[in-house]
Amino acid sequence: MNISLLGCGRWGSFIGWYLDKIGHNVTIWGLSDAPQFIEIRDTRKNNMLTFRESINVTDDLEKAVTTADVMIISISSQALRSFMPKVAAFDIKDKKIVLCMKGIEISTGKRLTQIVEEFIPEETQVAVWVGPGHPQDFSKGIPNCMVIDSRHEDLKSLLINEFSSELIRFYFGNDLIGTEIGAASKNTVGIAAGMLDGLNLSSLKGALMSRGTREIARLIKAMGGKELSAYGLCHLGDYEATLFSQYSHNRRFGEMFVKGEKFSLLAEGVDTTKALVLLGERYNVDLPICNTVNSVISGEKTPENALSELFLRSVKTEFYD
Repeated sequence: MNISLLGCGRWGSFIGWYLDKIGHNVTIWGLSDAPQFIEIRDTRKNNMLTFRESINVTDDLEKAVTTADVMIISISSQALRSFMPKVAAFDIKDKKIVLCMKGIEISTGKRLTQIVEEFIPEETQVAVWVGPGHPQDFSKGIPNCMVIDSRHEDLKSLLINEFSSELIRFYFGNDLIGTEIGAASKNTVGIAAGMLDGLNLSSLKGALMSRGTREIARLIKAMGGKELSAYGLCHLGDYEATLFSQYSHNRRFGEMFVKGEKFSLLAEGVDTTKALVLLGERYNVDLPICNTVNSVISGEKTPENALSELFLRSVKTEFYD
């Protein structure tokens, strides 16, 4: 397949490397002045990977879009709305779009597929690729399982058949709402886990994981999805990579935040947390973990006080509501 990666951050560049490795024709697109793009273009390397000459590297968006059968978008979730008109300026009627990114629009609470569908023709199909794993592990040959979900069954089958390998085993998602909300919200739980690490309260991660999954399951149900999706790879299955890994940006952000240190990389969970608070209010769902993380990030409460209040909540209220 002819596949274009729109975005050359750590995930976008890894996916380009991976799909080239399993035999697809790959183009990686990035902004001409972006340091990550310049490094790949000039050296065919980044801090994780070496890119074969078979991969085309370009800053020409028209070329990347028009030559692709499948476009995989991997950019900051909050930049998706401003990026889509640039993609939609070209003929994309027969294209397939895969979002390899996790987030919820902060101003509207919309899922990422909802944003994309505002800009594309009816014929253009959209899927999401989410789940556990870090490029740093995959590049070392450490396998994992991930999920592809879409409203289009034929698209899911096509992508899973074309993208699966011994390195990544893909599962069929069957709840697009749950898959997107679960994948995005695990970053908020990751920030909470980092805060516990930073306060030397890592032993509370077990309580955080059980309560976090239940909290997000309630939200997914209220939004029209399936509660059990929160217990799958999109959310609970991604906790190891997000709540414990040294590579998790969100866990690291939470840890450094409570220590008063600045985290300079992208932590999608910061904006996602604000969007989740909005959704909790809209759907009348109690989200104590999301609200606690938001109150700490906003400076409304100190980490010590906020986390203490969170874990003093009634067991009956938490597990039986």
